[in-house]
Amino acid sequence: MQNLVTSAPITFYPSRSQEMIPANESVSPIVGNRVELQLLTTLKCNLKCTYCSLGVGDMVGSQDKVSYDMEALEAFIEKHLSQHEVYVTFYGGEPTLNLGFIREVMERYPTFRFQLQTNGTLLDGLPDRVLANLSNILLSIDGGETITDGFRGRGVYRQVVKNTQAVRGRMAGTFTARVTWSSEETSFEELDELANTFDYVYFQFVAGEGTYSPAAMEKKKAVITQLVDKFFSGETLYPLIPIMGIVRNKVLPTRATELYHGKTQCRVSTHILNVMPDGKIYPCPDMMYVPEMLQGDVIANWLKPSPLQPHPNMPCGSCEAEPWCRGNCMKNLYLAYVKGDKEYRDKVVEPICDLVRFLGREIDRHDPQAWYAKAPLDVRKTLRDCEVYEYVEIMP
Repeated sequence: MQNLVTSAPITFYPSRSQEMIPANESVSPIVGNRVELQLLTTLKCNLKCTYCSLGVGDMVGSQDKVSYDMEALEAFIEKHLSQHEVYVTFYGGEPTLNLGFIREVMERYPTFRFQLQTNGTLLDGLPDRVLANLSNILLSIDGGETITDGFRGRGVYRQVVKNTQAVRGRMAGTFTARVTWSSEETSFEELDELANTFDYVYFQFVAGEGTYSPAAMEKKKAVITQLVDKFFSGETLYPLIPIMGIVRNKVLPTRATELYHGKTQCRVSTHILNVMPDGKIYPCPDMMYVPEMLQGDVIANWLKPSPLQPHPNMPCGSCEAEPWCRGNCMKNLYLAYVKGDKEYRDKVVEPICDLVRFLGREIDRHDPQAWYAKAPLDVRKTLRDCEVYEYVEIMP
């Protein structure tokens, strides 16, 4: 499950500028020719992570099973998504707790692409047929063993690594460690070890208050410098998705805009649909407890454009990172600048933006255009076209 969290539920008050956009049957709510259908198989989980985003709004555990049937999903896809390339992410909760639903969707839609976001503790129990259909598995992990177990429970880190090794031979796709960078003690060595253990590493700065003290910021920046230095130090590709994505966007600037039509690369403004077990649809998995974010419903078979869109109050247009960042996390920007939560802006959003800008400057220090010009062809191709970009936010 997604690992972003705020310290307390946010109260939303409707305003004229943020009223829901009326449904328009003549205009597709999906921007572009692809759609990511993120199907939450359950809101139950077998772990109790300390920062669980579904804990906000009391969502975790609130819906055990999918309450819509395959016929309702079929009718929804036929009406709203039939003209789009569909790729599915199974999500939760812990999605493998509802393995029957995963198998049913795979059998019904054999031409779709599939991804699994999982805590990895039950990975070794997945049947061959499911593993063979997965293009990518996102494994929630928080750094090294001590940090991961501190957030997730004793022995979880070793279990995830063991399970990954156990199923690798039956898995044709890739394994991506999805790291919530929360602890200021997360080290370069820990992230580097993950890069040697999994096919890719994606890290994201946690949206939690109390995480970005001056000392913590300096520690994170020191690790960022080490990671960027290693990325540019060899002829093989260092598989850290945020660095890869930013380098791609700087070297090939059209990639920062064309795939997402100039909007945020977290995809919530364009083509990601988070379908709750009860069929309700929201653009962001961290805002599924907010009524004004409701975007559609599988059972009632309706869909409208995402309510999470760039807004004049957001300061991105004047930011040095905007050409390649494209807005990072729309949820964060919405809370900070549209809803005007000053404390959240000061303690979470602005520090994260500062880290993103710093990451961009560290990359520029290595002249990424010159590096790309000399890189081997296979490195250029992976940097340009890596499929994992489609399954994560790219920006940290």
